[in-house]
Amino acid sequence: MPFGTSMPPPHHDTPQHDMQGPELNITINDELRSFVDPLSPIEQAALERSLLAEGCRDALVLWRDTLIDGHNRYELCQKHGIPFRTVHNNTFESIEDVMLWMIDNHLARRSVSDFQRGVLALKKKEIVSARVAERPADEAGDADAAPDAGSPPWNTREDVARAARVSSNTISQIERIQKAATPELREAVRTGTISINAAANVAQLPESAQLAAVAGGRKELQQAARQVREQKSAARPRKEKEVVDPADELATLRSERAAMKDRLATLLTENERLKQRLVNAGLGAD
Repeated sequence: MPFGTSMPPPHHDTPQHDMQGPELNITINDELRSFVDPLSPIEQAALERSLLAEGCRDALVLWRDTLIDGHNRYELCQKHGIPFRTVHNNTFESIEDVMLWMIDNHLARRSVSDFQRGVLALKKKEIVSARVAERPADEAGDADAAPDAGSPPWNTREDVARAARVSSNTISQIERIQKAATPELREAVRTGTISINAAANVAQLPESAQLAAVAGGRKELQQAARQVREQKSAARPRKEKEVVDPADELATLRSERAAMKDRLATLLTENERLKQRLVNAGLGAD
């Protein structure tokens, strides 16, 4: 199921009130909207067909007047004039609380790509780290203080990788893409035109080279990634040849020679046994 199409986890105690969508002034927060990947053309068409045939069955979720779940459905309902319901979840104290809730919501969905899960998990680490840094010194140092819902473990790359259900190496590659890749290259990763591993290599190129690779399509991107890998491999210092003690080498050769002699003796014995079997069978030997 694509982003924005499921109900939030029922873990909030405050009652949620059903309201009719058309009477509301719904606000779209661009930063929150960025957590929701755009639908592919196939997903867009499928959701549109479902809404036109069955209506908007699941309620949109609002925090105050800000939409926090159901962005794709809201856009299509607006486009076609389809009625929808809304529920309010006003238990959040800040926009950061909303972000953490949305991130956890999306991380739990199987349809989210590895790249998007990594991006979301890194965003959660950023929010949690900022909160920890803002704590008063006495509270931060109090080991008995009750941790909030977004507190560590979120302080290592392994924690982030575990939450995103990818490897630590993949998280490192996504970090590199986020820091060095052009928007065009990041979009190519998001849409699956290029793999995370390949994009992390292409992101090491100058911006102009990245843009040229993206413009050239999948094959050009793969070629650029391969060239970066080859350059890195050529730049690595070659391992020096291991120095072997002559005495050890001589002992190894003697051991191998003895093993070969034993093998030869075994084969000769087996050959004689077969010849004797032929004689006993009355066939003789030529």
